[in-house]
Amino acid sequence: MIPWDEVSQDEGTGIVHIAPGCGEEDFQLGKEFRLPVIAPLDEMGIYTEGFDWLTGRSVNEVPKLIVENLKSKSVLFKSEQYSHRYPHCWRCRTELVFRLVDEWYISMRDLRPMLMKVTRDIRWLPDFGLERELDWLRNMHDWMISKKRYWGLALPIWYCEGCTSFEVIGGREELKERAISGYTEFEGHSPHRPWVDAIKIACSKCGAAISRIPDVGNPWLDAGIVPFSTMHYRTDPAYFERWMPGDFITESFPGQYRNWFYSLLVMSAVLEAKAPFRAVLGFATLRDEKGQPMHKSLGNSIAFDDAADQVGADVMRWIFAMQNPAANLNFGWKLADETKRRLMKLWESYKFFVLYSSLEDWQPSKTATTERTELDRWLLSRLNTLVATVRERLDDWDALDAAKAIEASFDDLSNWYIRRSRARFQAPGQNADPAAMATLYEALVTIATLLAPFLPFLAEDLYQNLVRTVDDSAPDSVHLTDFPTSDPSRSDAALERNMDLTRLVASLGNAARKGASIPSRQPLPAVRVSGGSTFEALPEWASELIRDELNVKRVEYVETLSEAVRQRAEANVKILGPKYGRDYPRIRSALQAGQFEVVEGRVNVEGFQLEPEEVTLSLEPAPGYAAAADRGVLVVLDTTLTPELEAEGRAREVVRLIQDARKRAGFNVSDRIHVRYDASDGVAEAFAQHAAYIQRETLATKLEAGLDGVTDWQRVEAEIDGVPVVVAVQRERTS
Repeated sequence: MIPWDEVSQDEGTGIVHIAPGCGEEDFQLGKEFRLPVIAPLDEMGIYTEGFDWLTGRSVNEVPKLIVENLKSKSVLFKSEQYSHRYPHCWRCRTELVFRLVDEWYISMRDLRPMLMKVTRDIRWLPDFGLERELDWLRNMHDWMISKKRYWGLALPIWYCEGCTSFEVIGGREELKERAISGYTEFEGHSPHRPWVDAIKIACSKCGAAISRIPDVGNPWLDAGIVPFSTMHYRTDPAYFERWMPGDFITESFPGQYRNWFYSLLVMSAVLEAKAPFRAVLGFATLRDEKGQPMHKSLGNSIAFDDAADQVGADVMRWIFAMQNPAANLNFGWKLADETKRRLMKLWESYKFFVLYSSLEDWQPSKTATTERTELDRWLLSRLNTLVATVRERLDDWDALDAAKAIEASFDDLSNWYIRRSRARFQAPGQNADPAAMATLYEALVTIATLLAPFLPFLAEDLYQNLVRTVDDSAPDSVHLTDFPTSDPSRSDAALERNMDLTRLVASLGNAARKGASIPSRQPLPAVRVSGGSTFEALPEWASELIRDELNVKRVEYVETLSEAVRQRAEANVKILGPKYGRDYPRIRSALQAGQFEVVEGRVNVEGFQLEPEEVTLSLEPAPGYAAAADRGVLVVLDTTLTPELEAEGRAREVVRLIQDARKRAGFNVSDRIHVRYDASDGVAEAFAQHAAYIQRETLATKLEAGLDGVTDWQRVEAEIDGVPVVVAVQRERTS
């Protein structure tokens, strides 16, 4: 105990208990006041000899006994329980106690400048990793390298109790030379306990026979030296120089800045005065779906084997590949299901190709006999751009953006190329376009090869089925092929830009149609497009794609659409009021009157340029129109319907109904069928007016009214424009 007034400037008297051997703060205070350090516990938390009735008791059982002892002596002032933070083992939740022991340290003070210099020679990913490591180096203490364990890296330190000196042995040869006993028992064994403990050497100062200290090394000491021990640093310098420094390492960054990264830096800086690796990727922590740490004790941990069995190892790989490494990953079944659905886009494209290539008995050796369309050439150009992007990002250790680019190609393939080329694959009564088959095949094989480092199992499955089944001279595995390289001659930047604008117009047209609640199967008279400063008009091939995608009869490019739509702007009073003060009423009035201009997302009004967050833009179409806008492009649909357009829309609904009946009946896509139907009013007229179209789209050789004698046919009932409709289908019998 020490007088209270020696540790406090407050007036008054009192005493405070200090235990320098039983707590970090007490230990530091004891050092400051030069108090004796008493360590009462052994490594099992049991009181050692010399503590009277406490000796032999566990530290966990004595608190109440001490209180009772003080009470019996009438020296207890007060006893109470209160809540406070207390350390526990994060694995088993066992309470921990502070126990003072002697350990071995490496002094780091003089190494700090060299370590910081070496650290700056490394590429840190994410970028903040450099500053985080430097911050650790600025504030690090001496490095404790010993552990009170039995198994581990036996520290090669022999200590003399007599003259308190120690010696570090540099290797097996030196140990053999210095040994005065015990080497026979050690020879033939690894340098671990108990064999190495048998060796005694002579103290170089006093000549006494001395033993190795019983401590083993901190595991991070061992981890830091691995590059040197495995790359033959001492025995084959040329081999070591060939492989060091390493190109890349990766580990979770929350703890490794002061553990593995740090230990590697120390070893390499001390031994070679250079960085042990060129680049390091540090990633954040894996948590559960709610963002909580995963622990068995909390019941929220997911075993890898369970996850791999339930969702697939490749799905898990894609989750990690698509995750920003700087942010925590909240893993769970919902995320896995969402990821699997996104990957299914590629699988569905593959299934589509397999279906129609098998119907055609198409082989990759069959070269395209027709000229590739703009859609084909666009996809090949996009593939070439994708290859260049993935290689560039992976060369820069950026798996995230590489994976994002690959996943974006799934949408290019399924949601644009295949959808807009579907008629070329399944034209009723005709062979598939060989150019489309060849283009889709090349795209699938290229994407599978790009995926190999990310999704090894899916990539291998695609490769074996697409390549090895038709070419047994190809490499046995996708992982034995060359990674794709880009070919500048196949890139067409202008074509990619025009297709990007085409997809933008199509997307806006679909958004406008959806906003007006007009079914996609209902043809419309026209779509009008104002490209503003982005473009004046798109090529005819693009207009054709837009007509088919939006189901319109005409595509018109115009400078202004003021007669069809009015753009409205609503001021954000919370921002504009304080910012413009007395000018705000004038700005608001001009916005309400439509007296403004939108240039590259900003609104020019009354001589002021308003930022996007300062004003809300919306479209107000005139009656008979639907509109949507983005990126400076305005798209307006003419929604006026004529009787002819309504009839065509009903015919398209009929086709959908018959296709549904075909699917329910389990027909093959190439099967010819007979169709019987029952409908009235305008729907019956649609059957009659568009019979040729309906038969062509459904492979129907007969289309007849009436349901007599169709008891064994596949029937589907629905309503089209409120009119009950029944269709029945039967596979055409072949003799």
